[in-house]
Amino acid sequence: MPNKQSAYKALRQSKKRTSHNKLIKSQVEIAIRQARKVLAEPKQAAEAVKLAIRALDKATQKKVLKANTAARRKSRLMAAWHKTSKA
Repeated sequence: MPNKQSAYKALRQSKKRTSHNKLIKSQVEIAIRQARKVLAEPKQAAEAVKLAIRALDKATQKKVLKANTAARRKSRLMAAWHKTSKA
């Protein structure tokens, strides 16, 4: 336990931010997982990929994910979508 009041407040803030960031990261992972699951159906895949990209962009905007991480995940998701849509 922290001894000083400011250290205690910092600990509280850290716990709150950590739980908030975990929530956002899990939402991103769920969106990506759902998008990958429905890649075979073109109509559903388009909507799922759109939602996953939106979740990644929101996480980046809130500084939960770094911009390059989100860009890499979006790129891989889009590549998988294009690969299955051409086949």
